[in-house]
Amino acid sequence: MTVELHLPDLPEVPISLGTARPAVERRRAPWNHRLRDALSAYLPLLLMLLLALATWWLVKNSPQPAGAAPEAALRTEPDYSMSSFALERFDAAGRLKLRIEGAQMHHYPATDRIEIDTVSIRAIAPDGRITLAQARKAVAPGDGSEVQLMGGAEVTSQAEGEETLVMRGEALLLRVDAQQVVSTQPVLVLWGANEMRGASMRYDNASRRLDVTGPLRVTLPPRARAAR
Repeated sequence: MTVELHLPDLPEVPISLGTARPAVERRRAPWNHRLRDALSAYLPLLLMLLLALATWWLVKNSPQPAGAAPEAALRTEPDYSMSSFALERFDAAGRLKLRIEGAQMHHYPATDRIEIDTVSIRAIAPDGRITLAQARKAVAPGDGSEVQLMGGAEVTSQAEGEETLVMRGEALLLRVDAQQVVSTQPVLVLWGANEMRGASMRYDNASRRLDVTGPLRVTLPPRARAAR
């Protein structure tokens, strides 16, 4: 069996599409508003840049604090010299303690060193012992506490009632304040009539001790024969 379905006719509804309306164009803000917005966005960065420039300008133009003057380069040449001179040192009581004479003297400020040509020294100890020294050349610190004698050096120590002690060598160190004579080179020691030759020597006036190291050669005078 066949079934048929009939639908009523629907009325026609006219549809008009028409022309599409263009999108509304966005209005641009005025230039002053745009400038204000840009300044608002970049203002923190501009302030930081201005602050950095101001700080640099202040540092560059600020007066520098007065600091310590740079040290002058030490001079390698002598700052003063003397000819045919004599230097003297005295103790607290005004007594002569040391006298140094020489043909030429040069002082070097870089090391506070004194060099003397043809030197002659006279030192007087508190106990009255006199020490005489001479050499072709001498080197000493500025305070004269010790003197390095070089070239035909000779040191003589003498006191009343004692044998004279003579020390000779090419290099002798005279320690004035310590009252000592030291040498690390061969020396000749004369003590009265006794003669000693050694490789080095150390003499201490305070303790009256003389040490001469070997190889050592000693010459003693013959003893006088006792009368029968």
